[in-house]
Amino acid sequence: MISKAKVGSEELNSCFEKLLMVAAGNSGVRVRMEGAVITEWKDIPMELLLRIVSLVDDRTAIVASGVCCGWRDAICFGLTQLSLSWCKKNMNNLVLSLAPKFTRLQTLILRQENPQLEDNAVEAIANFCRDIQELDLSKSFKLSDHSLYALARGCPNITKLNISGCTSFSDGALEYLTNFCQKLKILNLCGCVKAATDRALQAIGRNCKMLQSLNLGWCDNVGDIGVMSLAYGCPDLKCLDLCGCVRITDDSVIALADKCLHLRSLDLYYCRNITDRAMYSLAHSRVNNKPSLWQSMKGRYDEEGLRSLNISQCTALTPSAVQTLCDTFPALHTCSGRHTLVMSGCLSLTSVHCACAVQAHRTLNTIPHTAH
Repeated sequence: MISKAKVGSEELNSCFEKLLMVAAGNSGVRVRMEGAVITEWKDIPMELLLRIVSLVDDRTAIVASGVCCGWRDAICFGLTQLSLSWCKKNMNNLVLSLAPKFTRLQTLILRQENPQLEDNAVEAIANFCRDIQELDLSKSFKLSDHSLYALARGCPNITKLNISGCTSFSDGALEYLTNFCQKLKILNLCGCVKAATDRALQAIGRNCKMLQSLNLGWCDNVGDIGVMSLAYGCPDLKCLDLCGCVRITDDSVIALADKCLHLRSLDLYYCRNITDRAMYSLAHSRVNNKPSLWQSMKGRYDEEGLRSLNISQCTALTPSAVQTLCDTFPALHTCSGRHTLVMSGCLSLTSVHCACAVQAHRTLNTIPHTAH
């Protein structure tokens, strides 16, 4: 473990040389300050040290924090972003050793390929890193509800949380979290089949009024009650992923169209209960919802309104409804290279095209063919 290792003089010199190489190679950092030439690691002023550390990888920054008390205090106080995703073994112990030192962290990435984190590591983060705003715990299969309880009590300022693939969390723990972490703007619950239920979504709708992005991919316990609660409680919602939420119907989409006027991305992949009624509700939302608001946005179609829609495998849809939607939102493209309207597996929708695809087809047909 880094915290327990004694850093020898050779390692100190190696670390120092690496830092100076980074400094010398960056035009914004000078190795000379106030006429003094830095020749030993002890000579580096704290301000320059922090500037250099911000340019090196996180592993080097952690090693540098073990050089001496001065470096440790400066780096631990100044470092606000840290990723440990490079740690393939013993990530849990590393977090336990670093959390009490790096108390000013605002962003912490703990994404794992193989599950390593345990509840005691998250509890350490919650106890010591109370300024955390962005936290990635994706694929932490070993974590239990205790982790969410700890985050709720210790990190109320979280705005971005990724717990995708954390299959052990319950909806009760997620509801508890939302009671305290009400500043959430981005939440990834993809694959959290036990946590993402209508009960949890009702809590999110009640408590997380600032939510802008939510991923509910493959959460097959999500139904209309939950999505409608989101729509009514989170008016600033811009991105919603409902792929694989097989229980939802048109009622969910109608609520989103009616209440979430800033919705820009919607994923309905494999939501086979979705029909033309949902498509028409999205298309008509621009006209029916707050006419004065849409009038004020006139000329900004590419900035506001739906920009991305995935209706792949929604086999109940017909060409007329989807074409109406495509015509209403010019940012939805079917043309090659853009594809912001995805319709894979919908063989009945092959006639649906965006305006620029139609224009390109017309232009191609008007070009005179050279006789051979």
